[in-house]
Amino acid sequence: MSLLDRTFQLGARGTSVRTEVLAGATTFLTMAYIVLVNPAILSTTGMPVAGVAAATCLAAGIGCLLMGFLANYPIALAPGMGLNAYFAFTVVQGMGVPWQTALGLVFISGVLFVILTVAGVRQLIVNAIPRALFSAIAAGIGLFIAFIGLRGAGIVVDNPATLVGLGEIREPTVLLALLGLAILGALTALKVKGAILIGIVATAALGWTLGLAEWKPQPYSLDEMTATAFALDIPAALGIGGGGLTLALIEILFVFLFVDLFDNVGTLVAVSKKAGLMRPDGTIPRLNRILFADAGATIAGSLAGTSTVVSYIESASGVSAGGRTGLTAVVTGLLFLAVLFVAPWAQAIPAAATAPALILVGGMMMAPLAEIDWDDPVVGIPAFLTLISIPLTFSIANGLAFGVVAYAVLKVATRRVGKADWLLFALAALFIVRFAYMAAEG
Repeated sequence: MSLLDRTFQLGARGTSVRTEVLAGATTFLTMAYIVLVNPAILSTTGMPVAGVAAATCLAAGIGCLLMGFLANYPIALAPGMGLNAYFAFTVVQGMGVPWQTALGLVFISGVLFVILTVAGVRQLIVNAIPRALFSAIAAGIGLFIAFIGLRGAGIVVDNPATLVGLGEIREPTVLLALLGLAILGALTALKVKGAILIGIVATAALGWTLGLAEWKPQPYSLDEMTATAFALDIPAALGIGGGGLTLALIEILFVFLFVDLFDNVGTLVAVSKKAGLMRPDGTIPRLNRILFADAGATIAGSLAGTSTVVSYIESASGVSAGGRTGLTAVVTGLLFLAVLFVAPWAQAIPAAATAPALILVGGMMMAPLAEIDWDDPVVGIPAFLTLISIPLTFSIANGLAFGVVAYAVLKVATRRVGKADWLLFALAALFIVRFAYMAAEG
């Protein structure tokens, strides 16, 4: 116990081993749904479900252990919701990038995270982007995820006249998804620990019982579990042997960098405040160590076979249970590693069971919109463009681009330009070049 106390400073932070263990278990239960949802999303690219499920557990486990031992924060990490959707639906399906190449891009982004953290560039970018855009991007990704869930459930379908429309509600699988959404919503409203995970399993069980989904648990081999491990194609991601490093590949790296950065900053601020770990001046102690843990987890995740790893806001549930140190994150990581060998059963979970989770998680990501000053057009207009562009263009990059460019233009129009805005204008210029390139290519 004294070793744990010295390692994690339990006494100094007013906590105990028992409290930290319970907090770590609480965090795990609230975010364990990712073990089922992440494979459901990434498998749309052709990636094997069993391999992605195992990679998800491994990446989350390693990320949590890094955060606990390196930064001593009660923050858990796992493949990020939003970035996994961007990986699957925009990069692989939309741009036609093979998933092996996309994993290579995730690996390169992790290496860039390390370099940019050492150089202090990530901190500069954080200071250059208005906080309102952080909030709008988080909420826009929430709409993106919810839209994917609505499509997957069959609630929203293609409509030639209006682009989208209401699906056939009488379809059994649609009814199952709606019932699942009701179950997940009720459990969440009742503040049941692990509500999303319990709801997914309960909906899947209903599907199996009613014959709407097949339950055929089959033994899986080590080969299936490691099917995505080290499958990344780094040369292709660098454009070696092909057409060179194209603007499209650079854009993907750019989005991986920005969204991961925004996601982490938002989570760090929220969790640090709740845990009482933020300094009086608003800065976060050991920020570089936190960013290094995030970068290391992303690199490990790409090698295992999953998309970018990020900090999870569900960590706040562990903090609410008393978690104050990295021991909370370590316990969460160990629990993810413990379920590694049953994770491949995720392939038995029907889409009608995971789609409600996407819808609900997307809804939960709307909370940051309350932090935006909608009465200030210089803030509100870019935030709205970001928010609406992400789901309607099916691209996080487009939403980010519209928001940054609009903010820069309105800054100039209202003569509110400061010396510290140089990086913001540089980013806006890059996005304008991107739009010009897309127009020329189109």
